[in-house]
Amino acid sequence: MKIAILGAGNMGLSFSKSFLKYELIKPENLHLIIRNPSKISKIAEEFPKSKVSTFEEVKELNADLIIIAVKPQDFQTLVQNIQFTLKENQMLLSIMAGINIEKIQKSMNHPLVVRAMPNSPTLLGMGITGYTAAEGISFSQLINIERLLNSTGRSVYLENEDLLDGVTALSGSGPAYFYYIIDAMIKAGVEMGIEENLSKLFVKQTMLGAYHLINNSEKSLEELIKDVASKGGTTEAALKTFEENSFKEILTQGILNAEKRAKELNS
Repeated sequence: MKIAILGAGNMGLSFSKSFLKYELIKPENLHLIIRNPSKISKIAEEFPKSKVSTFEEVKELNADLIIIAVKPQDFQTLVQNIQFTLKENQMLLSIMAGINIEKIQKSMNHPLVVRAMPNSPTLLGMGITGYTAAEGISFSQLINIERLLNSTGRSVYLENEDLLDGVTALSGSGPAYFYYIIDAMIKAGVEMGIEENLSKLFVKQTMLGAYHLINNSEKSLEELIKDVASKGGTTEAALKTFEENSFKEILTQGILNAEKRAKELNS
């Protein structure tokens, strides 16, 4: 399989590294296409056997799969500036937030579109990607796409494309929510007199341990919370403050607003 990536930014490059790491494609069958010519030399150093070009240089694109990895706000600029014509059997895989299959099909004048929403832990091969496909994509083509996506972590096929905006808000944006909470916890530690690096260590290891407990326990989240929150104890005091300030509702509303923004990106 030959793969071209339109917009070799962080996500495009992390996908590329995963494909090569698991030998899903040969380096010489990877074509990285970028907007900024000043980045060519650096990317070429990272991918010495792959082709690296600017959008202006590509007059014809020899690839079985073309991954659209530009920011959704840059999609129309991409459409206006590409100089190649898509071939009938080429597949498009979009990892842009918000832009739906129908809009991509109309803008690119091409029917074979798969839409996916990965998240930043794909950089470590620990991401999760929701994806869906247009009519006309065969089962064998979907299996090939899934193999590629699974090299970056896990993937889940969704029959209902509308759910992808929710996936964008939940897991696509999700890492930032955890970073935000972790940052608040670290700063609370510092305010209590704990040195910053030590506070980071306590919080990060706590997060890691809690993650493994969730994965290895048959208890519900409510039961796990009760295990920590003794009546009249310190945890209960913190949780009471969270509830009094509607922390859970604020977090939920933030995620719903992220979904709303994802839908707006398609307009």
